[in-house]
Amino acid sequence: MPAAKTQDRVNDFAIKIATVNGTGSASANGLLMKAIFRSGVPVVGKNYFPSNIQGLPTWYEIRITRDGHRARSGMVDIMVALNAETYARDLAEVASGGYFIYDSTWPRPALLKRDDVTVIGVPLARLCNDAFAGVRTRILMKNICYAGVLAALCQLDLDVIRGLLGETYAKKPQLVDANMKAIQLGFDYAREKFSCPLPLRVEKMNATAGHIIMDGNTAAALGCVYAGATVGAWYPITPSTSLMDAYKNFCDRLRVDPTTKRKNYIMIQAEDELASIGMVIGGCWNGARAFTATSGPGISLMQEFLGLAYYAEVPAVVFDIQRVGPSTGMPTRTQQCDIHSAAYASHGDTRQVCLYPANPEECFEFAPKAFDLAERLQTPVLVLSDLDIGMNDWMCPEFKWDESYVPDRGKVLDVEQVQRLEKFWRYYDHDNDGIPQRTLPGTHPAGAYFARGSGHNQYGGYTEDSKEYQIVVDRLRKKWITASHLVPKAIIERNEKIDIGIVSIGSCDGAVREARARLEAQGIHTNYMRIRGFPFGEEVESFLMAHRLNFVVEQNRDAQLRSLLTLETGVEKTRLRSILHYNGMPIPAGYVYDGVAGVITPNRPAAQLVS
Repeated sequence: MPAAKTQDRVNDFAIKIATVNGTGSASANGLLMKAIFRSGVPVVGKNYFPSNIQGLPTWYEIRITRDGHRARSGMVDIMVALNAETYARDLAEVASGGYFIYDSTWPRPALLKRDDVTVIGVPLARLCNDAFAGVRTRILMKNICYAGVLAALCQLDLDVIRGLLGETYAKKPQLVDANMKAIQLGFDYAREKFSCPLPLRVEKMNATAGHIIMDGNTAAALGCVYAGATVGAWYPITPSTSLMDAYKNFCDRLRVDPTTKRKNYIMIQAEDELASIGMVIGGCWNGARAFTATSGPGISLMQEFLGLAYYAEVPAVVFDIQRVGPSTGMPTRTQQCDIHSAAYASHGDTRQVCLYPANPEECFEFAPKAFDLAERLQTPVLVLSDLDIGMNDWMCPEFKWDESYVPDRGKVLDVEQVQRLEKFWRYYDHDNDGIPQRTLPGTHPAGAYFARGSGHNQYGGYTEDSKEYQIVVDRLRKKWITASHLVPKAIIERNEKIDIGIVSIGSCDGAVREARARLEAQGIHTNYMRIRGFPFGEEVESFLMAHRLNFVVEQNRDAQLRSLLTLETGVEKTRLRSILHYNGMPIPAGYVYDGVAGVITPNRPAAQLVS
């Protein structure tokens, strides 16, 4: 077994598990991650799965991180390789001094040659074939069995695992016994055959108190419920579907009248994304809080309707869980490639309000913010999450809710207000902030108007008069300026004496924060700004102008955030240098570190830097 000697690393290593999609490994992976979390140790889970239903390789990465880092590790210390098809690739990924665990029921010595990696063979299939009956049961139990092996090698508490199984299968105690039997098989074999624990091990901490494990789609769905959303219309598309599934599950518990059992919400699976956004616009025009969830291809289809809502000034909320493009791309990989298409969705002089959450807690927080902004500004609001945030497991602070929250419905006139008006003018700017008054259908005949996407004047009438048209679009520009004061401000960490800045967006945040700590240890000091909303507030341009060089970190090929900054601020392009990561995997801290250090320290290679 022994190869290169591994230095003791407690609560600071990464495990990657290679299996085949559809074999039930998700349960075992989730069990392992939760067991580490229940041990008080911060942990991050990343799932890399194929877009087919069954049969292709899939991986799950667990990062044990005593310092509470939230980014992908970028290296593998322990590889559990259960897919012979990917053995060579999986072995190549293991860091020098690491461990490679495989199912030795079928020995494969020719594929396992690396002198700097310790190979650990465990006959998982044989153990389970002897202990369980039925092909499907044996396959499922083999996955649970490797959890027992890791529990022994990494010093996980079996009582914690047993407790988690009891919670998971509370209504099926027989499954608790079967799963625990498989875990014990792997645990006992590892303890008997190998020196346990490994130098890479888990020791209990108290660093997870007040935290939960949550994915961004579930968090966003919960935020929609708290925001008062009652209409959800969507067409299924990876990776957004789980947001709508979670919303329905929450509504089934929280939006059903306890007496009549009548559901106080509407869920509609539309025939396509075009229909879904049309339904959302119709629901919002009627006064409901309505939303949809989609991804890049859906945003492409929704463009014309989003332009209608912008010009007719109808609220709408869209959650865009970004994935890899172009076209169908890689549906189950992550990217930030909808920044342009969302910001300027539709043709003509159209700008859309966008929010950029960085983690599940902001998905929860930004959901009610999105509905409030949509109604206050009378315009679509797009929340740009991504697959990494939306579908992966994050350790988050427990969500907090302000019980005094009152939805901001904006300038909606009631019956009394309409009756006091001499005349209702739908698109007239009474308050000089670019936002007109509106009425809901059926409020009062005097508040009726015809909503149109064709040319209209400030009174709501049809027009093709040049001056009348220009008054309306100039007012929409004024509304845009008002929006810049209402969207979430950028988060800035700045020391006036430092002239190097890092700018990021969304799920890049964890990698940037970890990279900055590494840079600081090397004497490279940086300031940091994470952009959270579009239109950009004044603080964004101020930060850029204050630094001679700003590294713009984003996850797409064409530097979409950087180009948006050059279009929407007065910063010179020479002050902006891109660090671009776009292979579909979540960005690791090392990539950001190399990108900055390679420029700031000339003797370092900058191979990973894209200008």
